[in-house]
Amino acid sequence: VFSTTSLIQIIKQLVWAKNQESMKCVPNRRIHYNIGLDTEVKLKDTQYTLEHMRAFGMYNYLHLDPWYEDSVYFVDCKGRVLNLTVTLDTALGKPREVYRVDVESSQCEDRLCASLSLTSATWAALSDGSGRLYLLRTGKRGDSSHMKWEPLFNEDLGEPFTILHSVSHVQAGVHSMEVLLLRVQKDPEETKGSGYSVSLEWITVANTAGQGQEKKYEVKKRRVLRGKSVPHYAALEPKGKGLMLASEKPFVFTHVDGRPVEQPEPEPMEVEKTDPIYFWQQTTEDVTLCVRMPEGITKEGVQFRLTADNMTIGVQGFPPLLEGQLFASVDPEASAWIIKNDKSLEVTLQKRGEGPMWPELVMGDKRGEYVMSDEQAALIHERLTHLTSEDLNGNPDRDKPPCNSQELEDCDGFPEDSFSLTHFDEQSLKPTQVVNLGSHQYLFTVDANPSEMPCLCLRHDVDALVWQPRPDQPGNMWEHIATFNALGYVQASKRDKKFATCAPNFSYASLCECLRRAFIYRQPSPVETVLFNRKQGRQVGQVAKQQVASLDSDKPILGFRATNERLYILTSSNLFVLKVNNN
Repeated sequence: VFSTTSLIQIIKQLVWAKNQESMKCVPNRRIHYNIGLDTEVKLKDTQYTLEHMRAFGMYNYLHLDPWYEDSVYFVDCKGRVLNLTVTLDTALGKPREVYRVDVESSQCEDRLCASLSLTSATWAALSDGSGRLYLLRTGKRGDSSHMKWEPLFNEDLGEPFTILHSVSHVQAGVHSMEVLLLRVQKDPEETKGSGYSVSLEWITVANTAGQGQEKKYEVKKRRVLRGKSVPHYAALEPKGKGLMLASEKPFVFTHVDGRPVEQPEPEPMEVEKTDPIYFWQQTTEDVTLCVRMPEGITKEGVQFRLTADNMTIGVQGFPPLLEGQLFASVDPEASAWIIKNDKSLEVTLQKRGEGPMWPELVMGDKRGEYVMSDEQAALIHERLTHLTSEDLNGNPDRDKPPCNSQELEDCDGFPEDSFSLTHFDEQSLKPTQVVNLGSHQYLFTVDANPSEMPCLCLRHDVDALVWQPRPDQPGNMWEHIATFNALGYVQASKRDKKFATCAPNFSYASLCECLRRAFIYRQPSPVETVLFNRKQGRQVGQVAKQQVASLDSDKPILGFRATNERLYILTSSNLFVLKVNNN
C-alpha cells in the first residue's frame, strides 16, 4: 500500500528516467538531443576559392546568446530559427521555433547558409542566405520567454551575404542598428588571382518615425570596404563609432551610399637607383675620390678645377661630371689627381685640419657611394661587439639557453602570411591605428562581455593571449585580459582542427576537429596532493588538465560554442551538451 505522496514521487522518478532515456543521457555529464535536421548548405561549384571556404565552408552554425548563456540558436534548412535551452543541470528543453523565413522565396542560385547575430538583449539580425536582411525584435529572451520574434525591418540588399557582427544603440532618442555583412564577389579587376574579392558592407538602419508615429526602420547609410582576404576578426564598436578588422590583406572603403570614395593619391614610385658615378672614402686627414671617366682618357682630356671650397671634374667638350661646393674646406696645394687604368680619375683632397668625418662629399650630390675603409669597419665592429655574439647564448649568465629555431618541431612553425589589426573611424573612414601582428597567429574570437566588443585570441610564442578591444582608450586600444599557457603550441598540432573557443570567464579553452572529437584545456588549478618537478626539484602547486570528448556521431561538426559551465557542439543531426564546470 502506497500513500498518495509516495505515488507522486514514484511517478516523478519514472517520468524523469523516461526523459533521460529519450535524451540519451550519457555518463560523465554529457547529453545530446536528436534534432534530426539537415542544417548544412553545401558550397556550389562556382564557390571554389579559398575565401569561399573560409567565409562559408567554415561557418559556425551555432549561436550562443551572451545575455542568456543557457540558450543556443541555429537556423535549419526549413528556415526556422530554433532555440534550445538548458532547463536543468543535465536536461534540454524541446527545440522552440522563434521565427521562420520563407525558404521558397529565398531560393537563389548562389544561396549561402542562413546567419544570425544576436544584436542586443532584445534585438537580433538575420540573413536568409539569399541577400535579404531581417531585423527582429525578440523581447527579453530567457527561460520564461516564449514570445515569437517580431520583424521590424525586411529588405533585399543585393547579392547573398552572411552577417559578421551587429550592435544596437540609441542616440538622441533615435534607435539605430549597425550590421556588418560579408560577401565574396566577382572582381573584374582581379586578373591574376582567383577572380574574386572580399566585400564588407557596413549598414546603418534607424527608426525614422516621429514622436507618436508607428515605428518604421529604414537604411540610413551604406558603406563598402574591399580587400583580398576574408578577415579573421571583424566587429563594430558598441555605438557604431568605428570598425575593427584583423586580416591578412588590407581593406579600404570604396563606396558610401553608392558613391565612390576618393582614394588618396598613390605615393610616388621610388626612382630606380642607377650605378654611382664616383666612389669616395675618407680619414680624419684626407678624402680619396674615384670618378668614372671614358675609357682611354688622357690628362689633356681631363677638366679639373679645385679651390678651397669648390671642385669641378669633367671631360673637355662635355658638361662637368661632378661640380659643386665641398662639404668642408681643403688645401688645394696639397691635393692631387692621377689617371688609373685609363678609365678612372683618382683625386686626393687634403683637409684643412683634422676634424669630424664628412657626411657627404659635394653638397647635395647623391650620385656617389661612400666606401668604408677597413680601419673604420674594424672600429665600428669593435664598438658593436657588446650587441652581438657568435655564440647562440648571448647571455651566459642565464641558466636557460635561448631557443634554437633549428630544433623547432613542425607544429611550432608560424604561418608565413603576416596580418594586421586595423581600427577605422566612422567619420573619416580612414584607419586611425594599425598594428602589424606579424606571425602572431589568430586563434579564435569570444564574447567575454556582451556590452563590449568581442575579444580576439592570438598566439604569442607557445601561449595564447586574449585581447579586449577598448576603442574609448586610443592610447591603449587593446588590453591583454587572459592567457592560456601552451595553447598556441597545442592547437598547432591539431591538423584537423575546425573550431576553437573558450569560456567567457576564461576558465577553460576548447578545440574541436571536423569529426567526433573535442579537446578541453583547463586553466591551472591547485592540487590536493604534493607534487614535485623531478628535473628542477621544486614543488608544483598547480596543474593544468586536458580532457578529450568523443562524440557518438559520425556527422561533421557544424557549430561549436562554450559557456562558463557547458560546451555546445552541433552536427547535422544532434546537439551535444557537455557539462564542463560546476557553478
